[in-house]
Amino acid sequence: MHYLTISFTHKNSTIEIREKLSFSGDDQLKECLAKLNSSNSINESILISTCNRIEVFVSCTSVMGATEHIFNLLSERSNINIEELEGRADIFDDQGAVHHLFSVASSLDSLVVGETQIAGQLKDAFRFSYDSGYCGQKLSRAMHYAFRCAAEIRNLTNISSKPVSIASVAVAKLRDILKNLEGKKALVIGVGEMSEITAKHLISNGVEVHIVNRTREHAENLAVACGAKVKDFSDLATLVNEYEILFTATSSNEAIITDSIIKSCDFKRYWFDMALPRDISFSHGENINLYVIDDLKSIVSENITIREDEAKRSYTIIGRQTMQFYEWLRTLAVEPLIKDIYEHAQIAAQKETQRVLSHGYIPKEYEKEILKMNQQVLKRFLHEITHKIRQISGETNADTMIESLKFLLNEDKSKLPDKYKCEYTIKG
Repeated sequence: MHYLTISFTHKNSTIEIREKLSFSGDDQLKECLAKLNSSNSINESILISTCNRIEVFVSCTSVMGATEHIFNLLSERSNINIEELEGRADIFDDQGAVHHLFSVASSLDSLVVGETQIAGQLKDAFRFSYDSGYCGQKLSRAMHYAFRCAAEIRNLTNISSKPVSIASVAVAKLRDILKNLEGKKALVIGVGEMSEITAKHLISNGVEVHIVNRTREHAENLAVACGAKVKDFSDLATLVNEYEILFTATSSNEAIITDSIIKSCDFKRYWFDMALPRDISFSHGENINLYVIDDLKSIVSENITIREDEAKRSYTIIGRQTMQFYEWLRTLAVEPLIKDIYEHAQIAAQKETQRVLSHGYIPKEYEKEILKMNQQVLKRFLHEITHKIRQISGETNADTMIESLKFLLNEDKSKLPDKYKCEYTIKG
């Protein structure tokens, strides 16, 4: 059995690519999960689809076969050729897949490192797949261990304590100013990564977000992905004078908000210009509080330094937890083997009892006592042996010991019971 993850995130894919790969609605998810599990190479699967990532996490009998099946399926539904998908995707298998899963659950792989939303999204994806019958014991073990790892990192580090991007710092600054953002409305101009993060943080703070972009289709795509609304860019001159809160981060080479469209308002406005070159240029305007990147840079730099130290500590925890997870898996693989040893001993005790009785060495009326004595002798003999087997099962060379015991219990290794056919590839 192998673990496999194929991952498309903000690190390797544009928002347009992620949009084409994303899933909207339970029906689409169920259809894709069913197609994933239809492969002879895949026995369980989970789909994670958020604003910043689309990931397929499976348990499989063949990494190569599962990988080919997944890329064919994603290419078919997104109309993106397989070569491009393969060129963009991050592919992790076995320990790499588990390490990546633990990193995702702990928010170390997030666009905003330390954010807590991903843990909830991961739980929702797992619960949906499990409840729908597309994943079971194998992925459940990994997911539950991932959540345990994430909880340990939150408890032992400060990775989730402070924001670490320009956008998250900007929203945090706004929250400090207004104290409560619930029920507020905000205008977000642009659809790049900065705008995407901003919209996500504003919405999580209870703000109703309206997105504006020169290409309305791109604004609509981002709005759908993040749960926002759309306004027409042609109404920008009116919109800038209607909103209390405005964030802008476009790729324009010149300012898009200037004196020519700014009008006096009887309410305070809070504008955050996160673009370079700057999007806002004005020489007058009452009640306008403007914050640019330089106003936030010192806070971000301080938080990034803190995060780097916390991230190192977090990855150390993840590495340890990954090894512990595989040690635990080896322990699980040993239990049916120990059960089989005792079953063999039980058969031996019964045969020896019948042999003694058949030769008349012991009277028939003592059959129960003789059988019980034989069983107790074997149990006492095996107790220390099986205890050592459980201890050794956590060591790196345990696979050799397990395979040797399988061979001793089964003369024809090609006819091993299915319960033993659960080998975990361990690299390094």
